[in-house]
Amino acid sequence: MRRAPVTVGALVAAMLLAGCGSDLPGAEGDEAATDVPDSAQASSSAGVPALDVQVLADGLDHPWDVAQAPDGTLLVDERGGGFTAVRPDGAVRSVDADLDDLFATGETGLMGLVLDPAFADNRRFYTCQGVEEDGDAEIQVIAWTVDEGWTAATRVADPLLGGIPVNEGSGRHGGCRPRFDPTGQLLVGTGDNAVGSNPQDLGTLAGKVLRIDPQTGQPSAGNPFLDAEDPTTRLIWSYGHRNVQGIATQPGTQQVYTVEQGTDRDDEVNRSVAGGDYGYDPDGAPAGPEGSYDESVPMTDPDIPGAIEAVWSSGDPTIATSGATFLDGDAWGGYAGVLLVGVQKDTGVLGLRVDDSGQLVEQFRVPELEDSYGRVRSPVQGADGALYLTTDNGDGEDQLLKVTPQV
Repeated sequence: MRRAPVTVGALVAAMLLAGCGSDLPGAEGDEAATDVPDSAQASSSAGVPALDVQVLADGLDHPWDVAQAPDGTLLVDERGGGFTAVRPDGAVRSVDADLDDLFATGETGLMGLVLDPAFADNRRFYTCQGVEEDGDAEIQVIAWTVDEGWTAATRVADPLLGGIPVNEGSGRHGGCRPRFDPTGQLLVGTGDNAVGSNPQDLGTLAGKVLRIDPQTGQPSAGNPFLDAEDPTTRLIWSYGHRNVQGIATQPGTQQVYTVEQGTDRDDEVNRSVAGGDYGYDPDGAPAGPEGSYDESVPMTDPDIPGAIEAVWSSGDPTIATSGATFLDGDAWGGYAGVLLVGVQKDTGVLGLRVDDSGQLVEQFRVPELEDSYGRVRSPVQGADGALYLTTDNGDGEDQLLKVTPQV
């Protein structure tokens, strides 16, 4: 891996609209929850700055997530194992860490990471990763600390939370994204492991958004199923998910949104609600064996009572949505308040403007990032206000990018 200080000048100064909202199945005659008003499709955002894109590091291999510390250091992890620190002076260094038990197969490996809100005091961060012990594998949330020189990371809660199932054969639909909610509790978005019964089963942590105390790993106060007899159920915040890839909090409203990947249609962005059922039920029974995986079903099944429809969905086909972040700050002009979502199949970044009530107002693609850097895994706004992106092309061809508005 090498430092690569490449800056790409903005070629386009306005956002390009990406077309119509999707036709997510809903009640007959009702407008789909993801439809964008005609006025929003016909107009572009005002005051949108052109963007500069800088390559901070390259030679990475499936970098899954990135977080910025208060001192400006960027911590990146790679799905196959390994942490990298990019220092404020541009130095790129490996961070030593014990990953001997990493289960890295298919989509699963060393996945999401997030710094503790009190990182400046406790040097603590969290990962969501596959772990293999004594021939058995699962996904765990592990808490670490890193030294002030960014040379070594040490496990301090191993695990903070275990028992998240994994598809040991393929690693398919392993999730897994940790993010803090506005109350300081840790949200963990998981995948369903491509097991049909998992999304609707409150006795498993797969296909869920979990909410835990970041110090103890126990269910957070205010969780919707705290009175459940099964301790697994008490950890659950929402269910009926296929493969949660992104979690982001909207500035101002402090409303949490989640992003998940669809089947051959309907990637989704959802407004997170305590106890919400997001309507994915691919259990093939009774037509097939219980737990068989029927991916022909809708992402939000209208036959499930109370299923919550998506704020946005891709329609047919999918674009392979991934991580997400809201942009905040006056420097971003017309981008301020926009939810940016990494796009893998269509290689770029999707922008969604959602109003305070959770209604989709506008959708577009960020022109400077469109078909320029390949698959985008994780967009994250750093502590310095800049946007950081990890690509997901594989074969050692990935990059860490820094995106800033032109002054």
